[in-house]
Amino acid sequence: MSAPLFLVEALPTGDTLILDGPEGHHAATVQRLRVGEELLLADGRGGTAAAVVTAVGRGTLDLRITSRGYVDASVPRLVVVQGIAKGERGELAVQAMTEVGVDEIVPWAASRSVAQWRGDRGVRAREKWAATAREAAKQARRAWLPVVAGSPDESTQTVVRRIAGAAAAFVLHEEAEERLTAAELPSAGEIVLLVGPEGGIAPAELSAFREAGARPVRLGSSVLRTSTAGVAALSVLSTRLDRW
Repeated sequence: MSAPLFLVEALPTGDTLILDGPEGHHAATVQRLRVGEELLLADGRGGTAAAVVTAVGRGTLDLRITSRGYVDASVPRLVVVQGIAKGERGELAVQAMTEVGVDEIVPWAASRSVAQWRGDRGVRAREKWAATAREAAKQARRAWLPVVAGSPDESTQTVVRRIAGAAAAFVLHEEAEERLTAAELPSAGEIVLLVGPEGGIAPAELSAFREAGARPVRLGSSVLRTSTAGVAALSVLSTRLDRW
């Protein structure tokens, strides 16, 4: 098994570090790392460091840094505009998309979203998405932490402006004739994927997205749930872009 990864605000400049706080508690108390075991540190912005445990305290680890590295950001950048879903489906989507390599997730207040992010509830819901992405990035040993946009969510008009500035944008739609597996892809910039909520994308939204430059595409003959469509599309793109 590969060494576990822990996220830190900043990587140490010296040869030692005391890992404390929530990450130190998780490493020492939950994962029960012991002296001599190895782990990885990442700042979520591409910087990494390998370390070995030299001492274990109550919720803390003393570490010796053994090597440093940097992972370049992936190009093109993969952005998923995810229609807000009810219950845990949105979090399941965020978790899976993070594990397969999404670079940014945009919570979208679609007209057919059953769940509405309003006031404090919306702030808490977005924070839950961000926390889910953080834990999934650690599980996947990712050096880059995906961005979760929104304050807390984004409107259709904001999404339209995002599409207009993208190198390519695709709307996942069951009635589309073009397949994502055959669509032309850019070599740089942003690729924006739009995933509707449980009720799908409304005709007016689809029209606005198309006018902004997005192309409707499908993945196959099956109709996927909102919690799985994004990860399936990202898998296709990751393969075609040689990320995998």
